[in-house]
Parts: sequence; C-alpha cells; structure tokens
Amino acid sequence: MKSSKTKGKLAKLIIVGFGFKTCFKYYPNENDLYNKIKCYEKNHRRKKAIRYRNRNGLPFKLRKPGDNSGTRQIRNTPDWTENAVSGDHLWVPTSVSGDCCYIGDNDCTKHGPRMKCSACKIIAHASCISILMDRSQLACKPTFRDVGVRQYREQTRTHHHWIHRRTEKGKCRQCGKSLQAKLSFSSKEIVALSCAWCKSSYHNKEACFNPQRIGEECSLGTHSRIIVPPSWIVKLPKRGSFKSSLRKTPKKKTAGKKKSKEKELRTFVIKPIPTPNLTPVLVFINPKSGGNQGAKLLQKFQWLLNPRQVFDLTQGGPKMGLELFRKVPNLRVLACGGDGTVGWVLSVLDQINITPPPAVGVLPLGTGNDLARHLGWGGGYTDEPIGKILSNIANSDTVLLDRWNLKVTPNTNATDVSDGKDTLPLSVVNNYFSLGVDAHIALEFHEAREAHPEKFNSRLRNKMFYGQAGGKDLLKRKWKNLAELVTLECDGKDITPKLKELRVHAIVFLNIASYGGGTHPWNKSGGQFEPSTDDGLIEVVGLTTYQLPLLQAGGHGTCIIQCRSAKIVTSKTIPMQVDGEACKVKPSIIELSLLNKAVMLAKKKPGRMNVQQATLEPTNINICRIKMSDYEQHHYDKDSLKQSATLLGSIEVNPSSDLEAVRVIINKMSEECSDGLKLTPDWCFIDSCTAERCFRVDRAQENLHYVTDIASDVIYVLDQECSTLPQTPENESPANLVNPIISSMESSESHEGTPMTPGKKFFNRSLSSGPNSGGTSSSRKSSQGSQGSNGSARSSLNASKEDIAGNGESANYKATLLEKTTDAVIKAAKNGDLTLLKELHQQGYSLLSIDTMGHTALHHASRYGHKDIVRFLIAYAPDSIINMIDNEKGQTALHKAAALKRRSISYMLVAAGSNLLIQDNTGKTPKILALEADDHELAAYLESQEQFHCAV
Repeated sequence: MKSSKTKGKLAKLIIVGFGFKTCFKYYPNENDLYNKIKCYEKNHRRKKAIRYRNRNGLPFKLRKPGDNSGTRQIRNTPDWTENAVSGDHLWVPTSVSGDCCYIGDNDCTKHGPRMKCSACKIIAHASCISILMDRSQLACKPTFRDVGVRQYREQTRTHHHWIHRRTEKGKCRQCGKSLQAKLSFSSKEIVALSCAWCKSSYHNKEACFNPQRIGEECSLGTHSRIIVPPSWIVKLPKRGSFKSSLRKTPKKKTAGKKKSKEKELRTFVIKPIPTPNLTPVLVFINPKSGGNQGAKLLQKFQWLLNPRQVFDLTQGGPKMGLELFRKVPNLRVLACGGDGTVGWVLSVLDQINITPPPAVGVLPLGTGNDLARHLGWGGGYTDEPIGKILSNIANSDTVLLDRWNLKVTPNTNATDVSDGKDTLPLSVVNNYFSLGVDAHIALEFHEAREAHPEKFNSRLRNKMFYGQAGGKDLLKRKWKNLAELVTLECDGKDITPKLKELRVHAIVFLNIASYGGGTHPWNKSGGQFEPSTDDGLIEVVGLTTYQLPLLQAGGHGTCIIQCRSAKIVTSKTIPMQVDGEACKVKPSIIELSLLNKAVMLAKKKPGRMNVQQATLEPTNINICRIKMSDYEQHHYDKDSLKQSATLLGSIEVNPSSDLEAVRVIINKMSEECSDGLKLTPDWCFIDSCTAERCFRVDRAQENLHYVTDIASDVIYVLDQECSTLPQTPENESPANLVNPIISSMESSESHEGTPMTPGKKFFNRSLSSGPNSGGTSSSRKSSQGSQGSNGSARSSLNASKEDIAGNGESANYKATLLEKTTDAVIKAAKNGDLTLLKELHQQGYSLLSIDTMGHTALHHASRYGHKDIVRFLIAYAPDSIINMIDNEKGQTALHKAAALKRRSISYMLVAAGSNLLIQDNTGKTPKILALEADDHELAAYLESQEQFHCAV
C-alpha cells in the first residue's frame, strides 16, 4: 500500500543556514519523489539541516514507498486492538461517479480512486482519507465507548450521527417531500442530513431540520431490537495508562506465560443492559461463499447494524466474537455462508460452552445449503433486501436440532489398506453423514475446485459438475459392492444383511430432511415415520447409482431404519463425507451417537410451536468481603486480593439483576450473619471482571450495573473494618499496620456511598497549618464536621487510647482554646518517651511544636524509629502534621522513614494520608529515597500506593 504521506505531494527541502531553498516539482509517483529526495541527501553534506514540507507548507516525515508506520491504517472491518479509534471509517472501493468527495472542494485533492465508508456511506478520494481521519467532525458513527473503565456506565444513550448528503433517496421525515435535488448532478449544495444509525433524513433547511436535533438521543431505527448499542462495547485503556488503574500490572511470576499473554490482548469488554425486548444478533460472514457474495453483504450489514457486531470469518473465525459477546442476554447468531460455515459456528459454541447457548440462524451463500433449506431460509441468497432478512431473523421461530458425534478408531483386522486418512474431516454431524458413491462424487468436486477455483464461481456450474460426475459413476458402478465392505449395526441390531439384499452403493445417515442440494431421500409416503430434527433419532437411507440422479427429479432412496446409535465397520479405504466435507478414510470402526441439541432459528411458520430458549435462571452466588487494608495493599494484584477475601455466605440472584436489587438481598443476608461477619452500612461493590485489576462501583451508579458486569463466580464487596492499634515488629506487612488508621478514616466520610480510600481525605488536605494552629484534640472533635478533620476517627479510638495511655485508664486531655509550644515535645519524640509526650499533651502543649530546622515531633519519631510515638501523633496530632515539610531538606516525615528504611512507620504514614508525590529540595520522592537506600520492597509498596492514589 502506498504511503499517503508522500504520494502526490510537492516536497520542499529547506537547508538551514544556507539562506536558500530547493524545491522539487510535483511527482505523481511516490517512488520518483522518494528517489529524487534521497539522491539530493546523498550529495548534500549537512543532512541534519534538511527539512521536508508539503505543498501547504506543513512538515511531513519522509518514508519509503509502502511504509505506513506511524499512520492510522485504512480498514474495511473494525479494529479490535489497542489502536482502535471510535469513529473510524470502514473504507471499500466504489465505482460511484461525480464530484462527491465528503472532504469539501476547498481541501479535496481530487486525486486517487474513490472510496466509500460502508458504515456511514460517505465517499472520499483515497488521497483525502488522511484529512478525514484528522478531523473529528468528519468521523464515522461511534461503534464503542472510548472512556475510562470507571465511567463506562455514564454514557448509556446513543445520539444521532448526522451526515451531510448531496444526493439522497427517500422523503423528508418532517415535510414528507422528496429529498432528491432537481439538478443533483451539477449541484454542490447539501441537500439533506441523514442519521447513520436510524436512517432518518431531513431537508437541509430550518423548516425541516431543527439544529436542536444535534445531540438528540437516537432510537436506532427499524432494527433497534437486534442492534448492539455502542454503549455496551467498552474499550479498556491502553497498557501503561493509569487512567483507570487497571491495565498496568507489576511484573510478577505467573503460572504460564501463554495465559498472561492472552490477558494482555484483552482490549474490549461487553457490558450489556438486559432488556426483555432486545435480541441482539451477531453476524458472521464468509466472504468467499456463494461466488464472493459475502463481501457485498458484509458492507450491507455494517450499514444497517453496529459494524462491531458483524465479523469477517476470514479474520480469525467466530471464536473471538462469540467469546466477547457471551454474556449478552437473548443473543442470536446469523451465520452467512454454506453448511460448513454453520457447522463451524456451532462447533465453536460447543468449545467455549456459552450458557445458555444462543440461537443460530442461516443466510445461505453456499452450494448445497441443505440446513438453510430445512429451516426455511431458502436454497441460496439472490438479491433479497437485507433489511427484510434482518426483520425475519428478529421474528423467527426457535427449533431444536439434534447433533451427532462421530468417533473413529482404526480397524486393525482389515487387510485391504490403501491411501487414505485416519479420521473424518468433521467429528460432528449437523446435516448428514454418508459413505460410498455420493461421497466419491463430493470428493471429486472438492479436488476439482481446489485445482481450478475460477471454474466454480456459481451454483449452476457446481450442479452441472455433480451431474456430470454422477453420470460417469452410473456407467462405472465403482461402488456396487459397498455392502460387502461394510457392516452396520443400529441400536444393537445387525443391518448388514439388509444392505446386501438392497445392494446399496451409498449409505446415508440423515439428520435433516434436505440432502444434496434440496433432495429428499427419505420417503415419507411409504408408510415410514415422519422424520424430526429433535426426536433423538437419525434416519438411515440406502442409495444405488440409479437412485442417486433420480433424487433431483423428486425420487427417493430406500428407507432402512431410524436409530439412536449406530456402529459402522469398514474393511477397505472408502470415501466418506460429513456435511459436504469429503475424504477417503482407511478401514475404521465408526461409532455414531447423539451429542447435544442446538437451538436454531427457523423462518416464521404459522402453527409451529417455538422451543422455549434457556434463560438465565436464578443461581446461588457466593458473597466475599474484602477489607479496606487488603484492598489498599493488593488493589493492583487481582489474584492476591481475591485470596484475601472472606466468605460471608451465598445468595440466590438473577444474573441480569442490577446492583441496587442485589444490595437489598446482601443486606438481608448480612443481618442474619454473626457479629464478626456483618457488613457495615457503607460497603460497596467491587468490579472483579471488567479489567486487569479490581475497582469499586459508585453507589450512585448501581442501578446501571448488573451482576454479570462485575462478577463471574463470586461477588466481592469492599467493607470497612474496626480494629485497634497493634504492636508490630519492623518487618510486619502493611496490611496489619494500617488497620487502625484505616478503620478510623473509613468511618469519617464517604462519597455517594463509596467508602473513601485510606489517605484520600488526607491526600488533598491543606499544608497551611503551622505549629501555632489552635485547638486541642477535644476541640477538634467538636468541629470535625466543618473542618473535615479526623475528629470522628479519634472518637472511634477510645478503646485504643487505653493501650496508648497505659495503666488501663483512658487519657483525660485538657480542652483549651490555644496550645502552647515547647521544645520538650521535640525532645520526648527524639528520645522515644511516650509517657512524657502524653503528659505534655495533657497540659495543653502543642504536638505541632517544631525545632529551629522546622522538624516536627513526627519527623524525629520517624527518623529514630519510635513507632509508638508515631502512632500517638497520628491519632492525636492535628492532621497537618502528616505532610509538614522541614526547613533543612524540604522533607516530610515519610521522606525520613523511607530514607532510613523504616518500613512499618512508612506503612502507618501512608495509611494516615501522607502525600507520596511531595518532592524534597533535591526533587526526590519517598519512593526514590527508598530505592537509594536499597530497600526495594518498601519502594515497590510506595510505588503501588502512588498509583492507587492517582487512580482515586
């Protein structure tokens, strides 16, 4: 593909410092332009002084012809990678004539072939596409939500996407008059505006199109029942972006590298809003089926639906799309192709085990299309409007289809072994399985099509080949002794004598009535049982070389038996076929048994009873509680966080229930739990399945989230815990050290029902408080509401005060209006004299006292490792002490603790709200000081806390 950056552009070479410019003339061929510029560079000594500009004077980067690195790729199918951009057009070549470039006459290059976007139907020259990509107002209809993971439920409406049209068919929705301009060919005037979603069109005048319609919610038009709204499709942030704190995972040992790679590739998630009247349809198209009809149908479906619900099977098959949309309720699938395409989709559904399985419909594009014929969709698509097909799919019946398993094992007793395969091409039968002359003809057709695909580009030619090959076999009678080479046992009964009596040349196991392109081998009028696709029985038919061509004229084969299982033993290499896929199989023992029943979509038929599709039944799901301390420590590690959770019990809930309803059920369960397991009123849900890390769900948005959005097997809730200040060794984990501070802070405030994270309210607090700040601890208690201080936290620590004061008595502090400063507070902190510090505080001396270098008592306690002093100061000193900076190095207490590898003190300071991003006079944060001190574990902890606070 030629580079759009250099093709057809006038390049200027500006040589800095020489005072002149060298310009190259217009080169239509980018190879000539590239070679000319490179020749100039080779002869010029000062290559670094050369600058390139296009004909508009804008700089551009010179690239080799065909090098598109650094540019957005032009695509005809949606991009599912991290580089996906909402509003990208899907370009396909078009033969439209006339001046229709959407870029406008002023900027249009009028060069290159014309391209059309299949999603919004605008037209542009190939050389103008790069300009369209750079202009957001000329973007295509958005097919997904490119927002942070935390905000994916804030935009659940789809707005109109208005497109300017110079020519438009149909009538204005406002006035009812025709939209076509009188002189549309020569006119460059905008005739109409139409919505790319609902297809509504209006005249381009104020009387018809009110500008207030811009930004109006769109109903998605006629096919709204089956369209996947863009609000359901959420793109996760790129790796390395901390926008949602969910994609950058620290390096850690994993059980398997392959598994971790698969997680990295997860870029999109589907978050459906369950609605009873919505039955979204996934479309899978094989562009090569039916004489390449699929390529045109792909564009039509992209125009009528959300392009992200339409998949090209040549680009990775159906697995990615089915796995992505597996949680969508009432999902339906439309397989566009031959019988092999339908079988491919059904086999992937078996593989990924979607519960409940979606119903599968068929749009016949293949040669035989027997399954489509049986379901009422016809023998092949011609030119029926796609809109009508989609309406039929939305209103179709649901029927069951038996599917049969084939197990093949070698027949070691056979002596006549020639070239062949050990297994069948398919292991599951959806339509039919046969062996003998008909499989031989199918194999010849397959080999001829592989050798000369250009000769098999129409259904008529394909049928002519079958007729010719059948005529040859009619004369040769190659498989007239098939009954001598095969033994057949049905439901434990030996049918081989009957095969020999009938002298069959082919044995066919029919699962559906249609066979071989619309014939009906099973003779219903002969007193035989009426065949059904969901009765667990398969019909066995014998065919001779004479009967085979008569099938096309309405003839029938010989009905042998209906059975629930069969065993075929072959003593020679025999051609066999499964749903039209043929090959020669060595002597084998083949066992046929019922595999499962698939739900299929059949064309609406009066009087037919619909099969009740499986729905999401209420299920029991476990509820696990995660403590705030564990959430703070392991929020970046989903596996560790889940391991730290405590099981509270289980509830019965409908998977499509919203979280508001689930909250009521969980609260009832909590009331019945013991005191140690009861949840506090401010607990919140945790989304454990949307992205790489867990995050909390805002209580105000619980009505927009559903169980399937946030959980797969277990619902995790984040709860506050109450605990006292522990005495811990230096190497104890952060989780145990932060509990007392966390519990006090959690009870102080929350945001719309979502508990505040440890340190969140401290993180943004003012640093203006100085050592002369007024108010004792008791005065702070009384003013906690207006000041936003930690007063309520102090009041919740009455039990812990006894431990701090010693002697089993609660400390009785004076309530004075002003606190006095003294150097004794600093000395007590330096020496670790907790008793003296308490006495000074009782006498009204300020805990914010500082020395000549601006060090507080907390600075000294952190520096000398007095953990009990640090605990006391965090609990009773004013909030501003946490982030006070000294005059010597511009450091906080956390800087001192990190530089001297005081881990437990660092954990306590972080939990109390110490700002991790403050830099000292040398520009170093506490994390950097910990790294310089060679304490990598503490540095890693501080880094994770930096990320955590940035996220919240």
